[in-house]
Amino acid sequence: MTIVSLILAGGKGERFWPKSRTNFPKQFLNISGQKSMIQQTVARLERLMSIDQVFIITNEMYAELIRMQIPHLKQENILIEPVGRNTAPCIGLAAIQIERKFPNSTMIVLPSDHIIKDEDEFLRIIPVAIKVASYNDNIVTLGITPHYPETGYGYLESMGEHEKIDDMDVHRVRRFIEKPTLEDAQRYIQAGRFYWNSGIFVWKTNTVFKNIKRHLPEVHDILSNIQLVLGEPNEKDVIGSEFYKMPEESIDYGIMEKADDIYVIPCRLGWDDVGSWTVLDRINERDKDGNVTIGNTLVIDTKRSIIESNSHKLIATLGIEDLIIIDTDDVTLICTKDKAQEVKRLLKELRSQQLEEYL
Repeated sequence: MTIVSLILAGGKGERFWPKSRTNFPKQFLNISGQKSMIQQTVARLERLMSIDQVFIITNEMYAELIRMQIPHLKQENILIEPVGRNTAPCIGLAAIQIERKFPNSTMIVLPSDHIIKDEDEFLRIIPVAIKVASYNDNIVTLGITPHYPETGYGYLESMGEHEKIDDMDVHRVRRFIEKPTLEDAQRYIQAGRFYWNSGIFVWKTNTVFKNIKRHLPEVHDILSNIQLVLGEPNEKDVIGSEFYKMPEESIDYGIMEKADDIYVIPCRLGWDDVGSWTVLDRINERDKDGNVTIGNTLVIDTKRSIIESNSHKLIATLGIEDLIIIDTDDVTLICTKDKAQEVKRLLKELRSQQLEEYL
């Protein structure tokens, strides 16, 4: 059995605007450390497997960025999604292409833009997840033990029952839950059987296809048409024409909320999904007033704020609290921290005013 990995790298990272842009989204940025997040993700996986077993699925716009940042990745391992149709069609397309190259393989699916500080623990957990996924048609996910009531993440609930595999707890999943209210998130932490949905899944490639056939028949039929031409001269044309017919379906809605035999391995990985600018509070040192300052800044009587200068300009603040200020060459974002998850509203307005040069 061959172990492969699939990195999802087609997102635009809009909540990380204005640093994340349409032509250079957040997965290609250095948010933490000296490498971009996608470079860190690939390096982490290379501790588990050969680079030949690492696949990245993206769109045509970002393929060249991947070639530049991951130059040792084979061209054939960069899979192109012709048009965005959410994660279920994307993962399904990759699964049939990977299955053709590595029959009966087991696939680790993970985002390109997450931070994992404890890589050793991640590398200890993945072999257990692979072992569980090898039984029947099991699906395994990594559940992050929550340490505060985050409302920007999805959650999953375990059934409470568990078994030990290689000294690691493995729980059966009861349900997946969308982003909760603060009250519900606080209740989840107290209950002790809820975990953040990491978006990391482990399953056999044929398990992916079986679940798509059962729960997303329209997606399955289109993928079956594509499967017939893989390796043929017209492969690219058929993938393009067929994929445009795809319905939009997320892997969580389309598969995880419906499938049987889903298991979670609870873990603490120093994980963060880098969903919005408030991540800088969690991954950087704060000063005595709770501020995170990066770049050319001067702060006086400033509290609990995130201030980053990405240009030559000095950002000077006086008498402010709980603000996010992000300065780039052509845009300065100023918002309250409680609005960090709503930055996409600004992008919607930019589009309505035909100001695409700032997207």
